[in-house]
Amino acid sequence: MADAVPIEHLPPHSHEQEAKNGAVFEDRELGHGDVDIARIEKVYRKLDLRIIPAFWTLYFLCSAIRSNVGLSQTMNEEQGHDLAQVLHLTPKEISTGLALFYVCYVLFDLPSNLIMTRLSPRVWMSRIVIGVGIIGSCMAAMKAALLRLLLGIIIAGMWPGMAYYLTLFYPPSRTGKRIGQYFTAAQVSAAVVGLVSAGFQLMDGLGGLVGFQWMFLLYGLVGIIVGISLLWWLPDRPLPPGEVRDRAGWKKWIPESKPALTGEDARIHYADLTRVYHRRAWTAKDLINVFTDWRVWPLTVMYFGVVGVGIGVQNYGTVIIQGANPNLTGVQLSLLFAPIWVMDLIAILLVTPFSDRFHQHRALFFSVPVLIQIAGLLITTYAGSQSNPWPRYGGLLIIGFGLGPTVPITMTWTSEIFQSRHGEVGVAAASALVSGLGNLGSILTTYALYTGWPADSVKGPKQYRKSNLVMVGILCSSILSAIVMTLLLKFVGGKNGKQISSGSSTSEAEGVILDGAARRELHERGLGRLWFRK
Repeated sequence: MADAVPIEHLPPHSHEQEAKNGAVFEDRELGHGDVDIARIEKVYRKLDLRIIPAFWTLYFLCSAIRSNVGLSQTMNEEQGHDLAQVLHLTPKEISTGLALFYVCYVLFDLPSNLIMTRLSPRVWMSRIVIGVGIIGSCMAAMKAALLRLLLGIIIAGMWPGMAYYLTLFYPPSRTGKRIGQYFTAAQVSAAVVGLVSAGFQLMDGLGGLVGFQWMFLLYGLVGIIVGISLLWWLPDRPLPPGEVRDRAGWKKWIPESKPALTGEDARIHYADLTRVYHRRAWTAKDLINVFTDWRVWPLTVMYFGVVGVGIGVQNYGTVIIQGANPNLTGVQLSLLFAPIWVMDLIAILLVTPFSDRFHQHRALFFSVPVLIQIAGLLITTYAGSQSNPWPRYGGLLIIGFGLGPTVPITMTWTSEIFQSRHGEVGVAAASALVSGLGNLGSILTTYALYTGWPADSVKGPKQYRKSNLVMVGILCSSILSAIVMTLLLKFVGGKNGKQISSGSSTSEAEGVILDGAARRELHERGLGRLWFRK
């Protein structure tokens, strides 16, 4: 098994040199040294079975609770029991309440992620889900915007925290597919919540609660149960061989979870991903180095555009459909909302695995889906007529397909770039900055567009046209940022940079480690070892 070696001791290596020597390099996963790739793949699959189902479940529930406000705007509208009529809210007040949630994302993503690096990551994730469940249940009463504000504070750090957590067990070049796998929970959630909301509408009036109140209450209770179970379900950060986990102080009161890997599997993982096992506590200087790294800003603009459009469709999808066809009932709107996220899910499963295998071309795998979103928005804006509104709905399906891979790819690219330059704290801080500041796009779409833009929400053939075109504009900025990022990495920042261990997060000049996974990351895996190539 190949051990970690200093990068300066690694001999020069290129495909051109291999070709001159007559070497065979069809399977690029073989890397250097005597490495049993099949055995390494088995270890990562074992980690998948332990981590991905837990992440999928928690993200499904948190996404459902977060997105229920959007659905509640049209539930039981005919009976006068939708969100606005029950709580006597104006469209602008609803937009303000939605925006407050994302304001908290911007403010609290970074502190939450940094706390997670100092505490137990699994305990912190459990805390988030339990809190979301409690607030979600209380939203059945939903008498003030305060609960929406509290939900934003509680859930802040969940999404970037999940991306950070993955880098404790996987090399960044393998995280795109896995982020995509649990990100499908949001799409399934949006589809299922849309369908299930039709059932909640049939419960309207039962026990003195309207349909959307039942929805908030039951999802919240399930979230509390899942959050508690995560204390046993998720593994804690891996430890070097022979090291015993500290159980002093408050930790002795927290249930222990089984190690993610034991025996030979643990040894193989240690040799393949040595960088994550040796870390030190970060300092203020480490954070300053991350904050002043120019690479965070193009990634933030990329995220700003795609997450803004995604949240806009999530919160106002049913409103847009209703604007195109005012004759639809609340149940019909819920049923039509679901296929948008089925298209999103399909794109994630198709694109993210290939973005990992060709990880040096992340910008291409990001930009093409964004262009698809732009095409969908233009169709939704200009196609169809009052007598035939269905082409506009088709545009929403196209938007859903384009949305799928963009968020996972942005978070994966962030981890790749910042782990190699700043170590563990680089991943935690940069992921939180990109997610937090990027969610300013969510504030824009929820507060300033659609029902939050009174002049643009006037019923008629041009309803929401300006809002759609604003989203086209921010998507163009995302593509431009991806291009700028690629050019700067190539000509200014270096495509791969030095490989930095997690224990040396202060600069690009100390503690350089090139472990087994990092050696293989010097080359793309390509199409080798895919099932249809065997």
